[in-house]
Amino acid sequence: MQYLEEEVITAFRIYALLTQKGEAGSDSLQQYESDDKVRGLVDQFAAEMECAVLTAGGRLYLIPLARLSPFHMSNDMLKKTYLRGSAVNADLYLMYLVMIVFIGGFYDSYQTMEPTRNFLNMNDWLSLVQERVDVLQEHGDEHLERLSKEFSYRWVDIIERWNAMDDIKENVKRQSGQTISRISFLDTVRRFLLEQELVYQVGPDELDLTEKTKIIVQRYFMEAEYNRGILEFLYSFKESTKEESHANNF
Repeated sequence: MQYLEEEVITAFRIYALLTQKGEAGSDSLQQYESDDKVRGLVDQFAAEMECAVLTAGGRLYLIPLARLSPFHMSNDMLKKTYLRGSAVNADLYLMYLVMIVFIGGFYDSYQTMEPTRNFLNMNDWLSLVQERVDVLQEHGDEHLERLSKEFSYRWVDIIERWNAMDDIKENVKRQSGQTISRISFLDTVRRFLLEQELVYQVGPDELDLTEKTKIIVQRYFMEAEYNRGILEFLYSFKESTKEESHANNF
């Protein structure tokens, strides 16, 4: 396909903006959507870096699709920026789990594309995580160790890390320097989700998904190619034999 110089320059400017900020505004969106050649070039540039370009909420977003993408946030960066200085890999695995559970709380099942909940508060989020951890524990340590190789998730470490946290309220004043509550860990993850524009605050203790997150869920989150079967594993075990609430059906 032949491209005019102006088309290439326009596409590169949009892509450069995306690589610098991770997003681009309405002007870039209009150029991207109105010109097939510009859109094709921007998508091609992104694909070369193992990324995808999404449109949501009147903006463009650059989303890394693989760990090898230079725009993927590394584990070390996550630890340094959002977790405590003493954070270990188990904290990261737990962080990933509570984010999956948070998003899952908005959907009836992992095959549903549209959210059925308007917001999720911190206490409900805490309860949903506890329920997932309880279900994981039913597998037993030996089985979970085998599954860790299949999913590249250290399930036993996740359970141990969660159970080691004190289930105390944030308003408790006397806490040692080593103490972290489960609700405070969720608050750490909340700050990450807010900064990445994956959620927005709708009340003092309530969060909702952004349009950006809904698009990511529709295109990638539900696909086994990207979630590696983790959703089906987390939400199918023994659930066919018991009644569960709306949020647990995910």
